[in-house]
Amino acid sequence: MSITMQSVLVCLMFFIGALPHVHVHADINSAYKRAVHHAMGRYKRNSVPHKNHRPKFHAGPWKNAHATFYDGGSGTFGGACGYDDVVKEGYGLQTVALSQALFNNGQSCGACFEIKCVDDPQWCKPGQPSLLVTATNNCPPNYNLPADNGGWCNPPREHFDIARPVFLQIAEYKGGIVPVMYRRIPCQKKGGIRFTISGNPYFNEVLVWNVGGAGDVTSLQVKGSDKLKWTAMRRLWGQKWVTDAMMVGESLTFRVRASDGRFSTSWHVAPKNWQFGQTFEGKNFKQ
Repeated sequence: MSITMQSVLVCLMFFIGALPHVHVHADINSAYKRAVHHAMGRYKRNSVPHKNHRPKFHAGPWKNAHATFYDGGSGTFGGACGYDDVVKEGYGLQTVALSQALFNNGQSCGACFEIKCVDDPQWCKPGQPSLLVTATNNCPPNYNLPADNGGWCNPPREHFDIARPVFLQIAEYKGGIVPVMYRRIPCQKKGGIRFTISGNPYFNEVLVWNVGGAGDVTSLQVKGSDKLKWTAMRRLWGQKWVTDAMMVGESLTFRVRASDGRFSTSWHVAPKNWQFGQTFEGKNFKQ
């Protein structure tokens, strides 16, 4: 019991003790109960935090950057974000590799962007069509070349490297590098968040993908149905999270937190007999 609640009860007892003895004991007892009930109600209302209802993720402001392309294809892999195969996992070729300034050590993996080619009538496609893409890789810096002549992804440049078939939707192939405007947008994903579990009983690895809303994950917790209490997993790289806690033999619940502060809890998505290499679908963020 807190000091505040103890003070309330002490005052009540002093008040009751000071009452004239001519009062009937039943009346005193009834008044005591009502006072305690009222005080407890106020205590609970003041001590229990209200559930934090955060708003849905909304598009951010437009910013300036540049974009290039690489030869993406059906065998395109996720690279620095840890996704196994972005095409098979539903991202398609609508993906980008981010420069160091945007990649943020893997924190931005899964974030979604709208990109437009601008201010270059010679190479931008007319009508300013937009690309809606998901960040799935890192465009590494090339310090052997200057940032304005080949070292496009060198810090502090904000730059997007896009699969060629998608790049050609907004710019001409001969353009090579084009000025763009971009903004963060909510990720529109079909189905729930996916959790792919790999590793071994002493080193569990979980890949988190198909995340809606803000798209990028800032923390992951896991809870078992028996001995495993809520446990924070640590980022290995990209969107791969690990823990050496014993997860085998328990039904698993995952809690995902995105960069906008919202949580999504997927209760008991993996049954007790889950196996390494399996993928489970949980609850996605409302979009």
